[in-house]
Amino acid sequence: MTGPALGHGLVAKADEEPVPTGYESLIPLSDPDITSAEIAAVDRVLRSPRPSNGPLTEQFEAAFATYLGRNYAVAVPSGTIGLLLSLKACGIAAGDEVIVSSYSYRETAHGVSLAGVRPVFADIDYWSGTLAPQKVEERITPKTRAILAANANGYPAAWSELRDIARRRNLLLLEDSTEAVASRYKGQLVGTFGDVAVFDLAQPSLLTCGEGGIVVTDDIDLAVALRRHRSDRTDERSSATVGSAAPYQAEMSDLSAALGITQLRRIDEILERRRLIEQLYATHMQSFEGIKPPYVGPDVTEVNWFLYVVHLGTRFTRSSRDAIVEDLRVEQTEAAAYNHPLHLQRHYLDLGYRRGDLPVTEKISDRAVALPFHTHLTDSQIEFIVQTMKDASINVGAGAAIY
Repeated sequence: MTGPALGHGLVAKADEEPVPTGYESLIPLSDPDITSAEIAAVDRVLRSPRPSNGPLTEQFEAAFATYLGRNYAVAVPSGTIGLLLSLKACGIAAGDEVIVSSYSYRETAHGVSLAGVRPVFADIDYWSGTLAPQKVEERITPKTRAILAANANGYPAAWSELRDIARRRNLLLLEDSTEAVASRYKGQLVGTFGDVAVFDLAQPSLLTCGEGGIVVTDDIDLAVALRRHRSDRTDERSSATVGSAAPYQAEMSDLSAALGITQLRRIDEILERRRLIEQLYATHMQSFEGIKPPYVGPDVTEVNWFLYVVHLGTRFTRSSRDAIVEDLRVEQTEAAAYNHPLHLQRHYLDLGYRRGDLPVTEKISDRAVALPFHTHLTDSQIEFIVQTMKDASINVGAGAAIY
């Protein structure tokens, strides 16, 4: 690792303020790959007269658009705000419906609800965890305006089939890439398939801005509308002129952009380190009887996982999964259920959804465990995590049944 990392266990020098990470003994679920390059970039912004509304946000937008090969990028404070602005830019509003996955990043789906639009949940493919195209088509109504498909946990959705449906049914195709950076479908990077694609760049994204997100598109009209809804230009703020829209003033700060630019320059290095961690997990998981290797379909060129997710076998219950997560936490290993289906969360129960509506989503969600996944993990830590999970599976009376 080049330079000091802001990972767990960082100890301050005698003449410095202590860094209150709280990770001295905990193995955290995520830990950003931050080096002296990122620290220097942020330091330069803090010493400048423009820590916000400066030039770096536009530079980050240009760099991110170039990385993906898209025409326009608009930086925002979060993926949720990015989706909210995208829906407004597309003219999707109250009374419209958008088909979404219940097995996805919660805050992004909330963007649909915040826009006053009705989210319509469709079931997922058992192996990939992404929207099943045939299930999407079954949910289309005269009120449907768009399909919002997620690259779940870094795994690309079935973009060819989804694009075909969107084209035939005259719908917009929106790409939720809040859990995916640098994965590839049929050779193309995620973020290049939707009419609009939304990224969230907060932890635990492999490319982090601290907090932030970015929206990309090739449509100049959508890009202009996104910027209009996001914020006034700095040179317009003293004007008494009333614009055509009331903007959200939802810019990304130059502090976040400085992190983003530096992380983007280092992305190949970060990806290489994360692939090594994935390989170490695979080596130790081989001794876990019945483990199913991460699925990669024939159309998927490359997957860069968001978190290391293990799917438990059918003899496990949701409560036994939760007990395993708790056992890991007792052993100072941060783990999490991945994830609680959106259609069963209180906010969406009001729309009439109930358990049993999306059986594949519910089956997978009830037995999925997210384990620590970041570049600061050591081989001995990964061995400990896997062994602890093995022991926990026996403690709950389910043996070592993984798939």
